[in-house]
Amino acid sequence: MADKPTISFEDFVKVDLRIAKITAAEHHPNADKLLIMQVDDGSGEPRQLCAGIRPYYDPADLVGKSIVIVANLEPRKIRGEMSRGMLLAASSPPGADNDERSIILLTPMGGAEPGSPVS
Repeated sequence: MADKPTISFEDFVKVDLRIAKITAAEHHPNADKLLIMQVDDGSGEPRQLCAGIRPYYDPADLVGKSIVIVANLEPRKIRGEMSRGMLLAASSPPGADNDERSIILLTPMGGAEPGSPVS
């Protein structure tokens, strides 16, 4: 995997990483790989995210889970649905021994509340 360019500390601190709790999840009606999720990010307003994790997760299994999101990513319409952020996940490295890719959502180890900053 090619390294990405180095960024400055000042650029990194612009990224708003925070804990969010998934309150609802469903299959995207117009995309085989996308899920639409509603999350509580501690702001008091629901936030919708679209994520390409449908082949890896059942929506019902995600409800109630805490995840890490990029909260200040510019909103974007994906297949007709607005996504207001991005969840963070790890994936198996290219060339791994197995043929199936795995996707692992990044979650806090403890009881971090929605809206908690990640640093």
